Amino acid sequence: MEKKNLYTHLLILLVLINLSSSLNVPAIFIFGDSVFDAGNNHFIKNCSVQADFPPYGSTFFHHPTGRFTDGRTVADFISQFIGIGLQQPYLEAQIAMMNGSRKEYPSNGLNFASAGSGVLQGTNKDWGVLPIQEQLRQFKTLIEEKAINRSVVERSLFFLESGSNDIFNYFLPLDTPKLDPDAYVEAMIKEVTNLTDQIYKVGARRIVVFSLGPVGCVPARDLLPAAPINRCYGKMNAMVKKYNKALESLVNDISTRHPGAIGVYGAVYDTVHHIRAAPTRYGFSNVNSACCGDGPLGGQVQCGKEGYKICQNPQGFLFWDYFHPTQPTYELISKALWEGKKSRIRPINLKTLTNLTLALV
Repeated sequence: MEKKNLYTHLLILLVLINLSSSLNVPAIFIFGDSVFDAGNNHFIKNCSVQADFPPYGSTFFHHPTGRFTDGRTVADFISQFIGIGLQQPYLEAQIAMMNGSRKEYPSNGLNFASAGSGVLQGTNKDWGVLPIQEQLRQFKTLIEEKAINRSVVERSLFFLESGSNDIFNYFLPLDTPKLDPDAYVEAMIKEVTNLTDQIYKVGARRIVVFSLGPVGCVPARDLLPAAPINRCYGKMNAMVKKYNKALESLVNDISTRHPGAIGVYGAVYDTVHHIRAAPTRYGFSNVNSACCGDGPLGGQVQCGKEGYKICQNPQGFLFWDYFHPTQPTYELISKALWEGKKSRIRPINLKTLTNLTLALV
């Protein structure tokens, strides 16, 4: 679909822009992996992918929350920009409902993300993580049980971010993928297409899909025999770019496929690439190594595990641990998504999307 037609379609769809109120969006529903997980994995029995120990959470919360960073994530920052509370992990809220300490689910949304998961259902399945398809099933069950009001759903933001673990695993020496890179990416996109179709059916109208960042640059590449240490892993980033391109095409088609819905694409890869190209401009002294971990890039040991070391100035590092950004990085990404230009998020930014009043179909 041509960009001109996309914008025309968008203009027809919009009834009113009211920039004075953010109450158009009462909640955010979040699906994805460790970039968004706010602690769900802590409540999954026998799940080995955890960040529920120090020094995770040390910068902002001053205790581990299950987030795979030292502070807040993108979902946290966007919630604060809107003026709503941070979303509770779904599994934590579910326990509170079952034991009677909560009478209803939170009105500001829920976080279903599970660290280590992917868009392919088999990704890291042995680690006890919840694939994004299962996350969606959990949400749909709440809708079917009328535990969440559909009118709230129709006014909420929906965040989808997943795929980094699928692509990283493609390059693991012990895994022998049966698909070539193009077919593998195609299989991933097929799953994301189905996810966007499904959340639309249960009422989602403001659908935000985030690109992957440059996964080939994470310190954990040190675990891959074929990956270079002194530069990003080009082959992996090429696959990420291929996935991101197909992802944006999918997002561009949302408003055509789904009347009344708006799809927004967050170009996170480009934002991180921009930061890496001029680190000192953004206050970073290190954009290659993890602040917390061990090994040449801090990528061989998980932060908080035996043998880890931690830097004195997390605010100067792009990466917190072997896979994940620091809070300052997430804040920069969040600001670009919130009020950035089309080079960072398109066709509109999250501030505009939040303040739209949609003609619900």
